[in-house]
Amino acid sequence: MTRWISLVVMGLLLAPNLPAAEKSASLPGPGVSEKEAAEGFVSLFDGRSLAGWQGATKGYQAENGVLVCLEKGGGNLYTTKQFADFIFRFEFKLQSGGNNGVGLRVPDRRVRTPSQSSMEIQILDDSHPKYKNLHDYQYHGSIYGVVPAKRGHLKPVGQWNSEEILCQGYHVKVTLNGAVIVDADLEKLGFRRLNGQPGEGLKNTKGYLGFLGHGSRVEFRNLRIKEL
Repeated sequence: MTRWISLVVMGLLLAPNLPAAEKSASLPGPGVSEKEAAEGFVSLFDGRSLAGWQGATKGYQAENGVLVCLEKGGGNLYTTKQFADFIFRFEFKLQSGGNNGVGLRVPDRRVRTPSQSSMEIQILDDSHPKYKNLHDYQYHGSIYGVVPAKRGHLKPVGQWNSEEILCQGYHVKVTLNGAVIVDADLEKLGFRRLNGQPGEGLKNTKGYLGFLGHGSRVEFRNLRIKEL
């Protein structure tokens, strides 16, 4: 009798947790909604470690679900997997003067200048006085040295921004806080860089995805990607 009562009590204690456990098992990775998971998005960051990332792992760290490019740290941090056509969604927060970038289709994680060997989407607090003399293709969201981004959609320093980068063939589209700020066909542009550098890297069809830090603190969260 005592054993039976114990089993019943144990069952009552565990039963309420079963639906939650089942629900947890079916949920997508961190930062991915159930709707996005149904669409094919997966998480790139577990919120606790740099698992799935390679390169400058000492220049970045996980802090309470946020991937942080460290001040006086940074460097090029790449996924361990290569991607061809995809939609990459993430959120970021800048400090005053913050500077980073998203490397797309980087062919080799050892390259020092992904903006030349592939392409880079600029992440920048371009409101800072030290950036007052930038070329238009250097402002936030631009394909660095290639296509200028529309300005006026970046939130003030210290606030979270949401961004989406679509790469499909040679079509590159950047959406910042719901506004399309870049929509370009690199092939129609002749794979030409406005800064005079060679444009061969713009023809890459596959490569690593990465963050390109420049020694300032920039925070990232809810990193998710859908391969097309």
